Amino acid sequence: MKTPGYYEYCNRVKVISGHQVLESIPQYLQELKSKNPLIITDQGVSGVGLVDIVLQAMGRSDIPVFDNVPADSDLQTVRAIAEVYRTNHCDAIIAIGGGSVIDTAKGVNVLVSLGGDNLMRFAGSGKVKSRLKPLLVIPTTSGTGSEVTLVAVIADHERSVKLGFVSYNLLPDIAILDSRMTQTLPPHLTALTAMDALSHACEAYTCLSKNPLSDGDALLAIRLIGNNIIKSITNPDDLDARLALAHGSTLAGAAFSNSMVGMVHSLGHATGGVCHVPHGTCMSIFLPYGLEYNLKKVEPLIAELLFPLAGETVFASTPKEQRAHKAIQYIRDLNQQLFDATNGRHSRNLGEIMDRDGNALVPREKLPEIAKTATGDGAQFYNPEDLDYSDFLMVLEHAWEGKALERIGFQSPNHP
Repeated sequence: MKTPGYYEYCNRVKVISGHQVLESIPQYLQELKSKNPLIITDQGVSGVGLVDIVLQAMGRSDIPVFDNVPADSDLQTVRAIAEVYRTNHCDAIIAIGGGSVIDTAKGVNVLVSLGGDNLMRFAGSGKVKSRLKPLLVIPTTSGTGSEVTLVAVIADHERSVKLGFVSYNLLPDIAILDSRMTQTLPPHLTALTAMDALSHACEAYTCLSKNPLSDGDALLAIRLIGNNIIKSITNPDDLDARLALAHGSTLAGAAFSNSMVGMVHSLGHATGGVCHVPHGTCMSIFLPYGLEYNLKKVEPLIAELLFPLAGETVFASTPKEQRAHKAIQYIRDLNQQLFDATNGRHSRNLGEIMDRDGNALVPREKLPEIAKTATGDGAQFYNPEDLDYSDFLMVLEHAWEGKALERIGFQSPNHP
């Protein structure tokens, strides 16, 4: 691989990992000069007792808790939590949860640190220019990698879009990876969050701003996720597998936070914004399509993904010209295995995604709106192959049906 003439890499988050590391939180709060943190979480996390585990590990019961973060958090929620923080005279934030909770906590930290209640003025890249209040993050999923990213994504439901916030000042101070925190995650959520992390790593390795340091993170993340995703679902009490999956997610987060992502995330952000589909579900479906779409530009890089995905024996026994296609097929096969392991709750295509009442979350007539929304997403600019509305729509149509691009003789109408 040719080394870029210039690149930047930053990961200043202190990561603490182990099977019993929650007990160290008081020490780190003291180092950050915090006495009165606010815990931000959601009802699912608090309902299964994870907040109680953290409080018991800390030896405290006096910490205020906001546990009503929705699955698709929005600007209104951020404003409400900021008011709770101010009312309780808090001096730090502890986020316990998945991507929505962590991104919400980042948004809250912007408001309580910089003042006001208009988070919109900080949307985009580089708008948060000052250091923020102390932020500790305890992930309860192994997916978003938000514990080590400079990015937050928060919904504006009034406009049916997801807003991106990008700044090194959004990086948490400390990320705490404790295997107890993901042990109760249901199989279908373990699957979709792990595939979210896999998409981060694969796009980090194949998109335009990759660099040698992010490559190392990405390749190890792919291996850890690939080796432990099925184990964590079929044997949820395997704490070593759970912790390895958490390591993979964190490494993938560090990778894409420094290399950025591409069309898979453009489509995922758009689909989530228009149809309120969980982000990890979008990522697992779109990942093989993104790799297929970019084959012409980065086939050697996609071929290299086969090694961490399938292992040395499969890589060595596969002819060089078939490795990229086999890597993509491996991901499709993994989605099928997850579909089987979750009794069909892990969707393989957009047409399979249903709400709790059995209604389609992504009606086919919504695809043009999703494609239009994707054209405004900034992740596309880091994608190896150019994209426009017709490209996005074409990929969406095949992802809705579950048809592989390469199997129909894919050729972009705009990029022969």
